[in-house]
Amino acid sequence: MALLQISWAQGYASSAERTLFAAVNRERRAQGLPALRWDEALATAARLHAQRMAKEGAISHQLSGEPNLLTRATKAGARFTSLAENVDAAETATLVHRSFMNSAPHRANILDREMDSAGFGVAERRGQLFVVEDFSRAK
Repeated sequence: MALLQISWAQGYASSAERTLFAAVNRERRAQGLPALRWDEALATAARLHAQRMAKEGAISHQLSGEPNLLTRATKAGARFTSLAENVDAAETATLVHRSFMNSAPHRANILDREMDSAGFGVAERRGQLFVVEDFSRAK
């Protein structure tokens, strides 16, 4: 099983993050694509952004006064040659994943054959999960 191949940095990935990561890799395998590697630096950037979205109750790739994705990922220590991001919110990780797969741009990020790494962040507010999936081609 793919989860056994993942080295979760000190077990910091939440259950929802692990669920989403496994779902993304299932989708990739179903399309004949290699599984993504977990990148804790991307996860750090994603978690901080998810927490900010939850705090503000807003879904956005860049909230007011916040650095852009490139700056957030670099500041977190990620090393990459390309970068993409999915953001959304729903009551469960399964519903967020379904939403991503039903959206052409989000699905394209998940199934991008150039990407080889990912880090996800999930924050909860009033029964909603705010989700950030950051994808990269690592250096």
